[in-house]
Amino acid sequence: MRLPLLALLARGPAHGYELKQDLEQLLGSAYPQPNVGQIYVTLGRLEKSGLIEGEDVEQSSRPNKKVYHLTDAGREALHAWFEETEDEPRVRDEFFMKLALAPQTGLAEQIALINRQRRQYLTTMRNLSKLAAAENRDNRIAHLLIEGAMLHLQADLDWLERCQEELE
Repeated sequence: MRLPLLALLARGPAHGYELKQDLEQLLGSAYPQPNVGQIYVTLGRLEKSGLIEGEDVEQSSRPNKKVYHLTDAGREALHAWFEETEDEPRVRDEFFMKLALAPQTGLAEQIALINRQRRQYLTTMRNLSKLAAAENRDNRIAHLLIEGAMLHLQADLDWLERCQEELE
């Protein structure tokens, strides 16, 4: 959550609830909705680390709000984040550990595990399809997020097929 908040603040100053709304609007309903408490805790940590600065703004009919802006250090951290690639393969997969250890424990059948996981992936795929149909067509980012998740699920389903062929 740290770097996405920095990225939103690169546009200009904002308070925590605005940032929450911006994330929700940008990413749509497929992305887990951020908790406003989590956002404020993260903003506090970013401020403590010198990546953002907050300023209390008085409001006449409401409690004061704190508006945050990006510091030079925050802008540098953001530039570094955009330069990084995401190259970590999914070799630390919880399901694969279950699949590998099941025969040694005698507590689960590998094919039953595969079938259960397949059902879960298919249910998730159906839910994502419903989300895609309900999502605002103008929100291209949300649609790309859903499409990416569905493509990953399809790859996972293909991999489950490969596992089943190998283990039967």
